[in-house]
Amino acid sequence: MDYWVYMLKSIEKKPVTYVGHTKDLKNRLKLHNAGKGAKFTRGRKWTLIYKEKFKSKKMAISREYFIKNNKKIRKKIKERRIYE
Repeated sequence: MDYWVYMLKSIEKKPVTYVGHTKDLKNRLKLHNAGKGAKFTRGRKWTLIYKEKFKSKKMAISREYFIKNNKKIRKKIKERRIYE
């Protein structure tokens, strides 16, 4: 089973980002935009700006943690200067 690490960017004047992991990327984005995702994502509309595929949940969670805690990487992804 493949897992995805993804970053969403909110569609608003001052956009914020959200990083997560999932098995079903398409469905997860639908849930976030329907207000049924993580508490932080509710009430906003989101667009997918980054995705990365992994073979195991453990590897995906590790990468998610790394991206969440590395402001430099998040900024590069947000500004569309990095693609993986």
